[in-house]
Amino acid sequence: MASTPLPGPAGAPKADRLPSGRIGDLGMVWRHARRYLGRIAIAGAALVTTSAATIGIPYGFKRVIDRGFVGSAASDADAFASSFHYLLMIVAVLAIATAIRFYYVSWLGERVVADIRTEVQRHLLRLSPRFFEENRPSEIASRLTSDTALIELIVGSTVSVALRNSFTGVGGLVYLFVISPKLAGLLMIGIPVIILPMTLMGKRVRTYSRTSQDRVAEVGTITTEVLGAMRIVQAFGQETREAARFGDAVEATFDASKQRNGLRAVMTAIVIGLVFGSITLVLWEGAIDVAAGRLSGGSIAAFVLTGGIVAGAFGALTEVYGDLLRGAGAAGRLAELAREVPEIAAPTHPRALPEPAAGAIRFEGVRFRYPTRPEVAALDDFTLDVRPGETVALVGPSGAGKSTLFQLAERFYDPEAGRVLVDGVPLTEADPHAVRARIAMVPQETVIFAASARDNLRYGRWEADDAALWNAAEAANAADFLRRLPDGLDTYLGEGGARLSGGQRQRLTIARALLRDAPILLLDEATSALDAESERLVQQALERLMAHRTTLVIAHRLATVRAAARIVVMDEGRIVEQGDHAGLIARGGLYARLARLQFDEAA
Repeated sequence: MASTPLPGPAGAPKADRLPSGRIGDLGMVWRHARRYLGRIAIAGAALVTTSAATIGIPYGFKRVIDRGFVGSAASDADAFASSFHYLLMIVAVLAIATAIRFYYVSWLGERVVADIRTEVQRHLLRLSPRFFEENRPSEIASRLTSDTALIELIVGSTVSVALRNSFTGVGGLVYLFVISPKLAGLLMIGIPVIILPMTLMGKRVRTYSRTSQDRVAEVGTITTEVLGAMRIVQAFGQETREAARFGDAVEATFDASKQRNGLRAVMTAIVIGLVFGSITLVLWEGAIDVAAGRLSGGSIAAFVLTGGIVAGAFGALTEVYGDLLRGAGAAGRLAELAREVPEIAAPTHPRALPEPAAGAIRFEGVRFRYPTRPEVAALDDFTLDVRPGETVALVGPSGAGKSTLFQLAERFYDPEAGRVLVDGVPLTEADPHAVRARIAMVPQETVIFAASARDNLRYGRWEADDAALWNAAEAANAADFLRRLPDGLDTYLGEGGARLSGGQRQRLTIARALLRDAPILLLDEATSALDAESERLVQQALERLMAHRTTLVIAHRLATVRAAARIVVMDEGRIVEQGDHAGLIARGGLYARLARLQFDEAA
């Protein structure tokens, strides 16, 4: 159950193109942030003000010491007081500017993450089913949660801290040269020594950061997978094994984080040791200058304070750099999703489908293999013509290619060879949205969203009013149980429709299809797992739904299609027989064998 790499355009893994966590990967974040330049400007102004105020504090102490404690200045009460007034003013400015900076950078962090989530989700909705077969939705969900949370931290805090410390560090260095060019020059000699380990160790930090993010995503994937299948886990007594598997994933995450944090700790120790060691040696030389009268006591005090501020700023940058790399890795993972090119898209100039819709479907010499199973042909030189208003039953063993016809009819995939046409228009020449607007589908495995009954019904036609909803519910034999729900159509149905029985969920999906009122109906037999009463109600609803529509029915139980005018028997992606029930039984082929097995078992 290891994480599956994102596929390339031809289905090849992208393992060699995974984002490395380079700072340049944060370009995606900047693209969204620059929409709010006004707020960035306010946050930037506040940030510069806080840096300037921070550097102003050592100068304030220099004034206090030189005017309040040295020589005759000690008796000058006004000068002494004004020095403290200056310090208090700087503190007030620092406090107000910090509050403004905090609010605006936090707002930017929340806003940018919301925009990125929306953009990536909107893009994901355009991708074909193949992408989600090769990439687990739980891993994608992890990218939209844990990775965006990390980006929020970067935008709302880390970038601000990095810029503030950069301005403070550079401003502090300038002030150090103002106080004493000689001492500042000696201090500058140590800067290349500080930068060197950051550069050398930065690449390893990037690698560990990306590994750590992947391990976190794996934990999220396992959690989603197991919690979503809890009944199966408990029914088969696999709690201990799943707990162990989760524990292994957590330990792998911890090990990756431990490696990353260990390397960052070593890098931080080296840099801070070099910074403060350099400052100590420089101050030693400064003490000699004070003793010789070349520097005032206030100047050396200001130099010490400013040096500490500069050291702290550059020391913080080493920690911030690691966070920026983690954020860059997260941004790269999200950008990878946003860059994925949809395989199924409308042509530049789509061909309009004829009006009014007739509902004809034709499969013409179609050959198709699923990308995840390229060694097996799901359809092989398959040709089938379905006339408007005709009902065709599709039967055959598992893997015969029945469901593949539905996938191609809705253009979730394109065939390798041949064509699929709706009302005489090849699907590759039409807009997929226009094609799907002419199709309604009732799957065997019902899909009920964790929303109200009203919203689940309106999925068929979102603009439908309550009268239309109730008409569809009546036709689908769903109105009675919907009225009995605590809040009627506004009742929350729970995840997967947990508040409904299997038959009720199926009738709700039929009502949804009725509401769509499409000329073509794709029906994956929906009664195989229902009790007799539910099956009767569902079958009545299906008969109303199929009336006056072109219908393709996948029949798992042959008893449900005995009355069909045309039964198409499929095997290994080909049509092997066609006809009605009596004729196919008399022929003694595959259909007769399947019927004999099913009806004998029923007897």
